[in-house]
Amino acid sequence: MINFRKLSGQYINGEWRDGNSSLVMENKNPYNGEILATYRAANMDDLNAAYISAQTAQKQWEKTNPVVKRGVFERAVAYIEENHEAIVDIIIDEIGGTRLKAEFEIDLVKNMIKEASTFPMRMNGTILPSPIDGKENRVYRVPVGVVGVISPFNFPFFLSMKSVAPALATGNGVVLKPHEHTPITGGTMIAKIYEEAGLPKGLLNVVTTEISEIGDTFVEHPVPRAISFTGSSQVGRHIGEVAGRNLKEVHLELGGNSALVVLDDADIDLAVSAAVFSRFTHQGQICMSANRLIIHEKVYDEFLEKYLAKVSSLTCGDPRKPETIIGPLINERQVRNTVALIEKGIAEGATPILRGNVVGNIIEPVVFTNVTPDMTIAKKEFFAPVVCIMKVSNDEEVLEYVNKTPYGLSGAIHTRDVEHGAELAKQMDTGMIHINDGTINDEPNVAFGGVKNSGVGRLNGEWSLDAFTTCKWISIQHTKRAYPYS
Repeated sequence: MINFRKLSGQYINGEWRDGNSSLVMENKNPYNGEILATYRAANMDDLNAAYISAQTAQKQWEKTNPVVKRGVFERAVAYIEENHEAIVDIIIDEIGGTRLKAEFEIDLVKNMIKEASTFPMRMNGTILPSPIDGKENRVYRVPVGVVGVISPFNFPFFLSMKSVAPALATGNGVVLKPHEHTPITGGTMIAKIYEEAGLPKGLLNVVTTEISEIGDTFVEHPVPRAISFTGSSQVGRHIGEVAGRNLKEVHLELGGNSALVVLDDADIDLAVSAAVFSRFTHQGQICMSANRLIIHEKVYDEFLEKYLAKVSSLTCGDPRKPETIIGPLINERQVRNTVALIEKGIAEGATPILRGNVVGNIIEPVVFTNVTPDMTIAKKEFFAPVVCIMKVSNDEEVLEYVNKTPYGLSGAIHTRDVEHGAELAKQMDTGMIHINDGTINDEPNVAFGGVKNSGVGRLNGEWSLDAFTTCKWISIQHTKRAYPYS
């Protein structure tokens, strides 16, 4: 079984090597602090080499037969399946994910690659009529060239692959910068998968480094024509500004403050299960997690009793143990920030009806009641197993509470009247919302993305095709054209 820990920190022009920076980076297990790997970070020269490599290799890749391209992605899926346990292991060790989380993420990745494998056959062109006699208008779908991808630490395998696979499948070169805490699952492991799948050398490059080494150069570099970023809204806003100044396309998947609504006619047991899954999966470190539960007053007491019982039964601790549901946050800084936000909620009058202990990087579940929309904890994104519960009495309050946030990524509504739920959903300022389901959903053929501070653009399916390609107009004048002067 392959040991992904042994991969070098950089994969540039088809070569595994150290970076040229003097900075030595440590990759630590967030649960027990074990050092998984150390490596030299990439510097400006490494980044430049990666972009030039991708640009050079892309020219031939664009011309490659689509059946040959498709075969690369089919073999990538096969490699993942053959090395399933090794991938599970590194997700647990590097991210602190449980086995449940690892299995969930691997399935997402495989489905995304399978969808991307259809893209080489979907680079369709169009012939359009012209008002000019004898003219034929051809519109071709072509790759943008080189795509820069920056991925986060929470679902790094999937959220890197979500852009890398479609960008490659549409004929582009790619440079991938994973989060500094997840260089393997978000970066070098992906390079290894495609290397073994037969992707041409130089087409996909991975640079692992700190922003202190490269600044804004990843975005400003003249080679990439599109930047795909997944991460916080604060950083995303900066990347969008830099990309805009340099006239680059940008696709931003940012933070969330999703609401799960339970109406008075809901199936309460289903709503409780969906709410627990939507908040506590991967310790709440998911942009779509349900930070806010908005419950109709008629079912509030029943929901709260059942919800607390289920949350109290969740096992916290070692992510390697099969019974563990809640493992560690990614690092100590995230723990400190979460504890400070919890204390802020208490100071503002919210009631922690359930408050677990903090042990190392593990925060046991915290459930707040008596929360109002104006409180800090209702406005901020908790990237942790902490949830706010609010009581409402009618649809107007539901809409007011749901929409009173600068975010708009995901959401859910539980009701037996699905058409009523759909009508409410239309009035909610969010990019995605799910009826009688959880807030955590991502399907490879359906538009994914948020509004407001939750992002710009859509990915998956035909939307990824649009994101990583552009249209080229070629016209042919078949007959002699008469001009107004000669």
